[in-house]
Amino acid sequence: MAKGTIKRLVLDRGFGFIQTAEGNDLFFHHSQLEDVGYNSLREGQEVEFELAKGRDGHPQAVSVRLAQPKGE
Repeated sequence: MAKGTIKRLVLDRGFGFIQTAEGNDLFFHHSQLEDVGYNSLREGQEVEFELAKGRDGHPQAVSVRLAQPKGE
């Protein structure tokens, strides 16, 4: 799984963006969250995700979940 951080949340619209380690921004929709509620996410949190092709053909993050702290 890839890792990144929550860059921006648009709470009233149900989506956000993840910044990858390479500096790219990826869209994610709240329906792709696993084991975490959308309203409990905060900008700057580290997450893990998989890449998929979105409806517009651009890559987006799916199967998004909070990253496990190192050592766990």
